Amino acid sequence: MTQIPAAQTPSVSLPPLSTTVAGPAGGPGVLLAHGATGSVRDNYGTLIPALTATGHRVVAPDYPGSGASPRATGPLELDALADALVAEAVAAGSETFTVVGFSMGTAVAVRAAARHPKRVRGLVLTAGLATADVRAQLWLDLWLRLLDHGDYQGFAQARTLSGLSAERLAALSPAELAAALDPDPTLPPVGSAEQAALVKALDTTADLPGIAVPTLVIATTLDTLLDPAHSRYLAEHIPGAQYAEVESGHLPMVERNAEWLALIGDFLAAQGL
Repeated sequence: MTQIPAAQTPSVSLPPLSTTVAGPAGGPGVLLAHGATGSVRDNYGTLIPALTATGHRVVAPDYPGSGASPRATGPLELDALADALVAEAVAAGSETFTVVGFSMGTAVAVRAAARHPKRVRGLVLTAGLATADVRAQLWLDLWLRLLDHGDYQGFAQARTLSGLSAERLAALSPAELAAALDPDPTLPPVGSAEQAALVKALDTTADLPGIAVPTLVIATTLDTLLDPAHSRYLAEHIPGAQYAEVESGHLPMVERNAEWLALIGDFLAAQGL
């Protein structure tokens, strides 16, 4: 297979990432970029088997401080994170691939496409953003303050309120609600603060007009963390992007999993990705 040159401008290095690789070698490549304070398991536990069932080669790195990846020694930078994820895909044998991003992962995906245009063949962007608005900044400030004070009960409450729609929250059983509000300090990824701080700082608005690959943007219409207007902005500013909606809060893999998986699977099949 022809080697594709790496991006000409190197980024700062990150600690080694723990990466899940699944599916047949040589299958169409898919690189997964998860959300801030999340993990591959949390965000993509249902998507990975769905993709491998259709013959895709899936590469899913955990960000520094998520999963088994070591915590970063300093602030996270978007370029470095995008480059590190691309490097993981290449190391796993995928020279080119579609990048599927969720939440903050949509910005990672867009930056990966901007910095590595010969590798990224397509984008799927769910519940994402180009830059944080006032509402998102307030949520992130609250998360960071709670983490800084070691208030893990408050952090669990804030993540639950911002992650689930009112309908889903009201429908939780007592056991499900207790699990969502568990204050165990070992449950949030140890890199949550660095990841949340990156969401506050990132800005991919200048990247969007130059994206030249098939793109699907999926808005979560009941999202109180990242308003669906963010997804509409992405769809309007990425040339030729397709737009779809899922009636859920910020976590469609929790609230509308089958519908979310179908949108992604149908797009990849239609585009030959």
